[in-house]
Formats: sequence, structure tokens, C-alpha cells
Amino acid sequence: MVYMAKLILNYPTLILLYGFPGAGKTFLARQLCEDIHAAHIQGDRIRAELFEQPRYDKQENEIVSHLMEYMAEEFLKSGISVVYDMNASRANQRRILRDLARSAKAKSVLIWLQVDHESALVRSSKRDHRKADDKYSLSMNDDSFQNIAGQMQNPVQTEDYIVISGKHTYKTQRSAIVKKFYDLGLISRDTASTQVIKPGMVNLVPNPAAGRVDQTRRNVVIR
Repeated sequence: MVYMAKLILNYPTLILLYGFPGAGKTFLARQLCEDIHAAHIQGDRIRAELFEQPRYDKQENEIVSHLMEYMAEEFLKSGISVVYDMNASRANQRRILRDLARSAKAKSVLIWLQVDHESALVRSSKRDHRKADDKYSLSMNDDSFQNIAGQMQNPVQTEDYIVISGKHTYKTQRSAIVKKFYDLGLISRDTASTQVIKPGMVNLVPNPAAGRVDQTRRNVVIR
């Protein structure tokens, strides 16, 4: 079994998420928060706790966003990284959040979870609210999904972002994130190197006392 060390960030960091409904943003956020001891600010949960019957209208969206921004700023000023679990779908929204991070003397990075339309729609229309990652999420039909997807603005090259697959396991997603964190100076070389799975070679050098070596039993294992 492979045990990966916790990630220790050099600076408090605001981690933004971008992707279709059903891309796996909350799945990633939950596990990443455990890895870097970050605060998980989950928009869907805040909305569910504030409003007994959410309407998802403009006024309600503004209340949720303002509360999330306030919480994120307070955590960052206290030196605590934040995973901002609300779709940073608009360029202006991302600019405001990056400005918030700078004012709190923190770094920011955007993670773009990519998944095809069809898979994302199936996921978002079949939420299982018994599961932790789906508990507060809204189940969508085709119209509501297309309405959200149609208003999204993809990140541009001037934005610091990383693209990962929303279909990959967290272990694979994590490796890509670690590389980006290192490139941005958020983790040290030593920290980055501890995240690399290194193969240990077994039976590549035969023991003379063991007699004839069975070539089929030579192997490589991951430690």
C-alpha cells in the first residue's frame, strides 16, 4: 500500500474550482482539504442551511456568495488555506476572488475539472443524497444543466489554472495538483518529491546461494 505525506503549503492559498455541474468539484474539494488541512467552504451546504427551500435566484445567490467570501477572507487572514467549493464559472467572479486573496496576503489557484457534457449531465441528474458529496447538491434536468453550462466562461491563459480530469481517481488528480503547486512555489522541492511514487526493485539481482533463478519470478513492486 502507498501512503502519501500531507501537503504543506508555503503560503495560505485560495483554491478555486471550475467545471460543469457533476464534474466532481465537491469530491475533489473534500479530499484535498484533508490533504492540506484547508477549510472547505461549500456553497451548496451553506445554501441548504440558510434556506429551507432554496430558490437559486439572484438575491439568494448573492447572499451565499457574500457569506462565502467573508468566510474565505477570514480564514486566509488567519493563515488557513481555503478550498472554495462553488463553481467559479464567470471571469469577473474569479477576478474578485483573486483580489480577495491578494488583500489577505494569500495566493490563489484555479482547478478546472474537465468532463464531457453527457457524463456531467448524467451525474448531476442522478444525485444520491445519501452520499456525502451529493448531500447538498441540486439534482438537475437537461434544461437547468444547459442553462448553467451556457453561462460558464472558460479560463484564459493569463489565469493561473490547472486542468484535471473529473473522471480520474483522486490519486491521479492529486499528482497533477502537486506538480502545479510546485510550479507556483506553493510547496517546496522536498515536499513535492515525497509525493512521487518510487518503484522498489525486487529479485532483479539473483542470490548466488539460491541456485538457478526462475526468470518468471522477477518482478517490480511499488512501495
